[in-house]
Amino acid sequence: MASREPTSNDVEHDSVVRRYVELGLRLGRHVDGFVDAYYGPPEWRARIDTEPPAPPESLRADARRLVADLDAGVDPDVAGQRRRWLRAQVLGLLTSARTLAGEPIDYVDEVEASYGVRPTRVDEEEIERVHRRLDESLAGDGAVRDRIAAFREAHVIPVDRLRPVIDDIAEDFRDRTRERFGLPEGEHVEFELVEGQPWSGFNYYLGGLRSRVAINTDLPVISTSIGHLVAHEAYPGHHTEHTRKEVGLVRRAGQLEESIFLVGTPQCVVAEGLADLGIEVLLGDSRDRVMSEHLRAHHVTYDIEAVQAVAEFGEMSSRVRGNLGLLLHEDDEEPEAVVEYAQRWLLTDRARAEKAVEFQTDPTWRAYISCYIEGITLCRGFVAGDDDRYDRLLTEQLLPEDLSAGPGGAPSPVPA
Repeated sequence: MASREPTSNDVEHDSVVRRYVELGLRLGRHVDGFVDAYYGPPEWRARIDTEPPAPPESLRADARRLVADLDAGVDPDVAGQRRRWLRAQVLGLLTSARTLAGEPIDYVDEVEASYGVRPTRVDEEEIERVHRRLDESLAGDGAVRDRIAAFREAHVIPVDRLRPVIDDIAEDFRDRTRERFGLPEGEHVEFELVEGQPWSGFNYYLGGLRSRVAINTDLPVISTSIGHLVAHEAYPGHHTEHTRKEVGLVRRAGQLEESIFLVGTPQCVVAEGLADLGIEVLLGDSRDRVMSEHLRAHHVTYDIEAVQAVAEFGEMSSRVRGNLGLLLHEDDEEPEAVVEYAQRWLLTDRARAEKAVEFQTDPTWRAYISCYIEGITLCRGFVAGDDDRYDRLLTEQLLPEDLSAGPGGAPSPVPA
């Protein structure tokens, strides 16, 4: 049977799927950016956009009723893994509604209830050990802070070369992704450079197999991160996941719950984890060679020896960003003190430290950092170098708890 795009006529008014989508859309009226993507029936969104914003207390009650109805199995079309996934998503929405209603929730409990993972703090002694190893491995003179600053400066991509670099890398990664994992016919990504955002890159999935990827130039973009950024946002990351699930789950299986992507839910952990893992899966041990070849063609520095010297510090830096959220929201530290903490332990300048803190003080993104930290660990352990397992992340409804057992820990896919 040929696939088609489902319509609102395929879903009953009181279906748990429709109620879930409408609950997410209504929460999005209160929180800017909460609805990360929506390409479901346009009349659903149009109706909710024209009604008065629902009181948070009403949304909290709606979420609780929806959890109860999922537990009772009131919709026989939503069963098994699909019901597990949807229930976990609704628990995330319930957490957002509780917060909007003024209900006090501890930060770590908020993260766990929203995303299905619990944040942990990196011990400063562990960070110090990584700093010492960086001091030993990174060539140059002076304090390690000065040498890492020089490393970053040497690897800045001039803004006038940024688009050609991105386009070149994206074309290569697209070909590799199509060969390894498959891409739907007609998919397309449009890249743009932007300013004034708290993030480094963002995928705006538009539906119809199309994405707009924004790269933020508030801070200099460096050559050591551009490959990761393209892989994360496009191939084989967010854009690839969205298009594969639009074709497989929404069009073919009629699962309209996948036509909306919502912040504050477990699907974000899996999405960020697979996106962060993307360049590792795509290039493996050839990563530095491939990136050096791409960037050399555009007269941009990519010093393989220096890149390898800072690799462990880069991994640790991602985890240290989780400490910033705990300091801000669990320890109630002032943002200025957290900026100073970021400067010290991330070995960075004030502008980059302020940008890191800005992300975690944004109302939409304050708890989101755990999606990156826990997501990459869970997805890496689950995939374990197996392309078939990575393909499952791109095509199935999986939860963080499904990935925690490592390879084979998730439910088996349902035969087509």
